[in-house]
Amino acid sequence: MRMPEPRAFWLDEQFDREHGTDGRGRYEAEVFRRIDEFADTWGDFAPVAFAVTAWRLATELSPGFVRWHRRIISATCARSPWDGSLVCAVTVASRWPAELTWTKQWQRDRGWQDWPRLFGQFTTPTEEDQTRRPHLRALLQVEAPVPLDDLPPTPDGPDDEVAAAARRAVAVLARELNDLLAPMIGQLDAGVPADS
Repeated sequence: MRMPEPRAFWLDEQFDREHGTDGRGRYEAEVFRRIDEFADTWGDFAPVAFAVTAWRLATELSPGFVRWHRRIISATCARSPWDGSLVCAVTVASRWPAELTWTKQWQRDRGWQDWPRLFGQFTTPTEEDQTRRPHLRALLQVEAPVPLDDLPPTPDGPDDEVAAAARRAVAVLARELNDLLAPMIGQLDAGVPADS
């Protein structure tokens, strides 16, 4: 029986609604508070710059409007300087590569430590931990294009439905990144080689 894939990315709609003010969710309020950050995107025929700004605002909230799996350390979206398309960069916590796990000879009894975890979250070693033993934390750097098909058009100005378009852009990006990364996260969590 195959286990369902974990979610890599999702929107925390409930927390957003419950902690909003003046009838607005937290994210909508943040979009209006930082509306000037969208100024360079108004009326752009490509939805990329608008989506990138919407994503950045959603991930900078604390806690974020976009949530991600405990293995994901960071997730950014940007306009490609090559052709203007939308690209993402996601950093994922991983186990040590197989070349380092088949023998411990390289460790030379120094007590090398992997990712520390706190309540299941991958964390940085504390300053005290760093003085006691060496740590080796493996990271995977994912860089990939993101399809533009379902992104909303860029609003023409601050009087348009900016918050709704930003929310839609973030939902599309979260869905696309989830589709891209959920299988990888599931495989990492399983901790066993994939079937041939």
